[in-house]
Amino acid sequence: MDAQVIVVGAGPAGMMLAGELRLAGVDVVVLEKLAARTGESRGLGFTARTMEVFDQRGLLPRFGDIEVSNVGHFGGLPVDFGVLDGAHQAAKTIPQSATETVLEEWATQLGADIRRSHEVLSVKEKEDSVEVEVRGPEGEHRLRAEYLVGCDGGRSTIRKAVGFDFPGTTATLEMFLADVRGIQLEPRMIGETLPGGMVMVGPLPGGITRLIVCERGTPPQRREKPPTWEEVAAAWQRLTGDDISHAEPVWVSSFGDATRQVTEYRRGRVFLAGDSAHIHLPAGGQGMNTSIQDAVNLGWKLGAVVRGRAPEALLDTYHGERHPVGRRLLMNTQAQGLLFLSGPEVQPLRDVLNELIRYPEVSRHFAAMVSGLEIHYDVDGGPHPLLGRRLPDVALTGHKLVSSSTEALRAGRGVLLDLAGNERLRDRAYPWWDRVDVVSATPVLPEGSVLQGTTAVLVRPDGYVAWAAPGSHADLPMALERWFGPAR
Repeated sequence: MDAQVIVVGAGPAGMMLAGELRLAGVDVVVLEKLAARTGESRGLGFTARTMEVFDQRGLLPRFGDIEVSNVGHFGGLPVDFGVLDGAHQAAKTIPQSATETVLEEWATQLGADIRRSHEVLSVKEKEDSVEVEVRGPEGEHRLRAEYLVGCDGGRSTIRKAVGFDFPGTTATLEMFLADVRGIQLEPRMIGETLPGGMVMVGPLPGGITRLIVCERGTPPQRREKPPTWEEVAAAWQRLTGDDISHAEPVWVSSFGDATRQVTEYRRGRVFLAGDSAHIHLPAGGQGMNTSIQDAVNLGWKLGAVVRGRAPEALLDTYHGERHPVGRRLLMNTQAQGLLFLSGPEVQPLRDVLNELIRYPEVSRHFAAMVSGLEIHYDVDGGPHPLLGRRLPDVALTGHKLVSSSTEALRAGRGVLLDLAGNERLRDRAYPWWDRVDVVSATPVLPEGSVLQGTTAVLVRPDGYVAWAAPGSHADLPMALERWFGPAR
């Protein structure tokens, strides 16, 4: 074998997955056809759920000063994200290029082998391995691994080569995205619906302005090259009446509203994550965030199976947990597209939803949907409200090395939080010592915390609760075996 896992694509999903696999001790090679990162800003910021993911791996300080905000929208309708409970708000102005840089440096430091200018030409799956034909700087060659993961974007070579079904709808319109210098425009952070379409304006660091322009009725084009700045400026003038052609373009691109999702996230020894598995209108900046969370869900499971610490059946839970998340993502982005990009015939619906969003419960529902905080996995649970959900950040006292539940997850291992000094509980978890850390500490709980009265919590490496006492139907050894394999 040339590697235990080959990851194709060095975007946010591929880099996050590579880092997670290295935390698990897996030998991973990342193949990327581009010679270097593009430096294009693309997606901006990340949601509160992704902030939690980065925090649990100790990555947030690498981003420097992060501008956070509770201001958000659903289809152009303002939503107060401050109604959500949680330690983090959403980051707003960090370009995707910076996120990719941080994740690549992290994965490289952990020992991931990242090979740029390496394009995958074909894939052949065998009984005990996957073989890819690669064109690189030294010519064409073959690489073998136990598993292959396609993180190579919406036009995924891996998805096509392996024959994953990718049903959905084709694009019905084209939107322009441009980062420019040399203009002063009134911010339109959540967008503005105009008689002929929609425009959005947001300030970025370094005196750059982000523009999004959608001219209603513009048919999608299959472009070999990005649109010109002249096209973008002309569309802006038709919609707003303002001439911005004098601005200096930094980066120009276009996208559509095509909506597709593969029917299966796993096919034998091949997996898909991120845009390889789902494409959609980039409403609310959810695409990169969902992709990163796909990678975190798959990484620890694939790592456990490759290292022989868990049965292969654990890998089936990746599709079972993430496919519904992707399906709901497509649903909410389609709904936002209808609200955002339709004509005056949708205005009555916008007006009704604007009234409803003023109610805190409705605002909380939309905010949780867009931020990913509503995600709930089926873990054969019980009545405890945290089962299948992410463990909130909880301060801990009485432990020499760990001061919070989030810090306890830094190593990418499972964690059993003993919150009541139960030595018998720790003894029962001992046979899983090589996969699960036991942390005995006293929680500092805010009023009304869902952990009130909880004596112990088993947390998966991705931060989701697999067992809690009292409240789980299964006993601790059963839960440990399900998620971490047989006892040693």
